[in-house]
Amino acid sequence: MDFVKVTLWVERTNFIQGKLLHPRPKIHSKFLFRQAGLGFNAGVPTKIIAVANQKGGVGKTTTSINLSACLAQVGRKVLLVDLDPQANSTSGLGLEKVEGASAYRPLLGQGSLADKIRPTAFEGLEIIPSEVDMCGAEVEIARADNHLGRLAALLRPVADTGRHDFIIIDCPPSLGILTLNAFAASDYLIIPLQCEYYSLEGISMTHRVLSQVRQGGINPGLELLGVVMTMFDGRTRLAPQVVEEVRQHFGPLVFDTVIPRSIRLAEAPSFGKPIIHYDKYNPAAAAYEVLTGELLDRLKARETAS
Repeated sequence: MDFVKVTLWVERTNFIQGKLLHPRPKIHSKFLFRQAGLGFNAGVPTKIIAVANQKGGVGKTTTSINLSACLAQVGRKVLLVDLDPQANSTSGLGLEKVEGASAYRPLLGQGSLADKIRPTAFEGLEIIPSEVDMCGAEVEIARADNHLGRLAALLRPVADTGRHDFIIIDCPPSLGILTLNAFAASDYLIIPLQCEYYSLEGISMTHRVLSQVRQGGINPGLELLGVVMTMFDGRTRLAPQVVEEVRQHFGPLVFDTVIPRSIRLAEAPSFGKPIIHYDKYNPAAAAYEVLTGELLDRLKARETAS
């Protein structure tokens, strides 16, 4: 137990610096997380987590895919909901973009969301794919009744089955109707943030909308679970400066783990695989595994506090 805790601490410390400073111990991740005591009690309700940022290109889809895969790897049952019309989470897990396979029609009142769930090649991980027709949902949902609560109404029976421990929602890179539906349906929000100054504008707007969703009564219980710093390049001065500025503003809400910039991480979606299945000893794979441990830790702390 002590060895595993030290291993987690060392890896976290190294990824705060944005790079792996020593070879990763070859410990199977299921063993590592079980020994670290990061599991939930049986019967805990499904957690719904939205991954969102107004700005594109910040690692939102990459984080959605790899957090989902890492959670599945440690024994959780995960459903990834691809709400982005670009359907990058869909192709990133090796699925084709098929007309009629997405949440588009259920969001318009045509059919059940549960009927859209598809298996992936990875044990414990399922997906509701996206397609280009989701672009039209922004306009059509806005004309419908309860236009901000439609996804919540569709996800509730899916969550109530207890089939999944986590539902991860990959939001579009905007703060439109689809993203607001995800906010209304979720328990928690994760904001990925690229280590560049332009990204700070996106997080500011996303955080403002989060406050409006809570204060406006759309979803008073929505919590910001954390901010994930992505695409960290330790060779530059800018990246550490951005991380420091974000930590000063958001404090402990910023995850300790920083996701390093990695060519292998960028390649993995073209092979339809998360990084832990494409190159499991890559520093980015280690970073997402440690980030998953942090996420489970935070959720367990909230569960204990409540």
